[in-house]
Formats: sequence, C-alpha cells, structure tokens
Amino acid sequence: MASSPPGSAPLRHTPLHSRHVALGARMVPFAGYDMPVQYAKGIIAEHQHTRKAAGLFDVSHMGQLALVGPDHASVSRALEALVPADILGLVPGQQRYSQLLNDQGGIIDDLMVTRPLDSDDRLLLVVNAACKEGDIRHIRQHLPEGVGLEVLDDRALLALQGPEAEAVLARHAPEARNLSFMTAAPMQVAGSACHVSRSGYTGEDGFEISVPADRAGALWDLLLAEPEVEPVGLGARDSLRLEAGLCLYGHDINEETSPVEAGLAWSIQRRRRQEGGFPGSHRILEELENGPLRRRIGLQPEGRMPAREGTEIKDAAGELVGEVTSGGFAPTLGAPVAMGYVASDFAREGTQLTLVVRGKEIPAQVVPMPFVAHRYKR
Repeated sequence: MASSPPGSAPLRHTPLHSRHVALGARMVPFAGYDMPVQYAKGIIAEHQHTRKAAGLFDVSHMGQLALVGPDHASVSRALEALVPADILGLVPGQQRYSQLLNDQGGIIDDLMVTRPLDSDDRLLLVVNAACKEGDIRHIRQHLPEGVGLEVLDDRALLALQGPEAEAVLARHAPEARNLSFMTAAPMQVAGSACHVSRSGYTGEDGFEISVPADRAGALWDLLLAEPEVEPVGLGARDSLRLEAGLCLYGHDINEETSPVEAGLAWSIQRRRRQEGGFPGSHRILEELENGPLRRRIGLQPEGRMPAREGTEIKDAAGELVGEVTSGGFAPTLGAPVAMGYVASDFAREGTQLTLVVRGKEIPAQVVPMPFVAHRYKR
C-alpha cells in the first residue's frame, strides 16, 4: 500500500478505500489520495472488460461543487466570466464540458457543468482531483455578489462504464435508460438519493453516479455483485481515455495550452464566439479565426514500442517539431498510440513524422482521433 513521503501530508482516503484494499488492489498515491491503480486481473484485463461489459471506477477523489445564486441567469453569467462555454443556454438536465481559463487563455482545469433538473438556482461542477483546491480558490475569488460556491465533500462519485452499463444500472434505477449522452437527473438508486449523469472518461457508454458518501459502500457492493461488472483502477482508466483521444489535465492540457490548440474548439459554442467576454478571449478568438501555432494530434507509431510523455517529435528533415504528451499501448488495437503537440504545418492527417524513443528513431504517422470509436448513447 502506498504511503506519503516524509514531511508530506498523509494521503487522503475515498469512502471506498477499504473496499479497494479488501479486493487486493495495488494502491498508489494520486492527487493526494491513496488510489487503486489496478486489481488482481491487471490493467489490460480491466481495460478489455470495460470495452465488452461494464467497469466500475471509484472517482470520489474528483471535486464535486455547486455554484449557487438567486436564479439560473445569475449563476450562469458568473460561470461564463470564467469559462468559454455557453452556460446560460443549458436546459434543465443538460451537461456541458468546458475549461476554467486564465487571462492568457490557458487552461487552469477542465470541468463538467450540469444544470440540474430539480433546481434552477444552482449549477453542479465536477473538477479534477489534483486541481480542486486551486479551482475552489479561483472560482470564489471571481464570483459576483450574491453567488456562492459550495463544496460537496459529503458525496462520493462512482463511474459505471461500458456497453452493459445501462442494463446494469436500470435494474436499480429504471429511469437511467431515459438519459442520453451529456444529460443528468436525480434518481433513487437502490434506495440512495443519487445524481446520475450519462457521461464518463472511457469513450464507452456509461454513467457517473454522485451518491452520499455514507451510502457509497453499499452502492459499490450492489453494482459489483452484478455479473457484468468488475472493478477498474486508474491504470485502465488512463489507457481507455487515451484510446478515446481524451485529454488528461497536467499532461495534454495545462495553463499554457489554449482550448483551440488542444482540439477543444467544439466546446466553445457560437454565442460565446460572437460575444467573447471570457478570460483570454483575445487569444482564443484569434486562434479560431486564423488557426493556432501548434495543434494536438494523434500518432500511430510503427512497431510495438510505445512513445511516452516527453518523447521528441521530429519532421522528415530531423528538425524538432513537437512533443508527445500522452502515449502507451492500446489494448483494443494491440498497438501503441500517442498524442502530442506539433507545429500546425505538421498536423495534417497522414503526415509522416519520427518519434525519438530511448534514442531510437521510430517512424509514425498523424492519424485522426479517437483511436477507438466512441460509443456514447446520443
């Protein structure tokens, strides 16, 4: 089991920590928490099981927040001063992906925003674990009079992902079948008052279930007892999101990266492009108009040697043109994949590039993402 280095704060535990230990998980420090990286069957088996059936993830280390004000317009405008997405246009029960931006248009964190069905004076936010303390400070510092931020630290978060996720969850909450991708609703799940969204971080269909912390263990046990479900750790969570071409904060996106460079321009809706008014809008609107200097790309290396984060990317003349930000073996494809940033001239699909892996030059080609097709329920 992982322990914290001398002089550092002790690792925090999610409400499901004892369950992971009892299952024989290999625990590692992650974002200040003691988290399961894998269980007995291993990362590849967990990855493949999620693709064919249903994987259950403990993501309770993520930050769950509520932005609260007098009405939807007030809380939406408060958040729109911090993110480039159209929040005012969210309909009840709709969820949207966006980014907290700094004044230079760099990404402080990425997050999910939901307008709940059962309340018109709040927005629900889910932020990354490693960033949540900074996010809370940043949001609170920039809120107008009358709008506040609540930290929902009395709730846990479970993710049920895979093609059998709907069938499993519907046994305990039949109305889960009614949700489509990026919608959410409050519902009773086996007697627990939960908030369920049809979303996730694997590219598969699935759900994220916010549950009271004191009910998390019972819900975990209930779902894990279903024949289609197996527990999945952080290792397979990472390989699944890589195959899905999804960004990992602190690796593929950071405070230097703009949403346009990262290929996230789709998350900036038309009204915000027309009106601006979000942090760094001068840079982002210029990049939308004329293109960024660099772009995030997908890469397919030749052979079976994976190119990890930090790998140099060179052009045909041997000049350095970029760097890998995420890379590894893709179990679904049986081959390595990578993504990273290159100068925009080299971002075109089919461009031949070279990866320098352990001093060896590996040919690679720019390919479209996702590497494995998404299977969301639209």
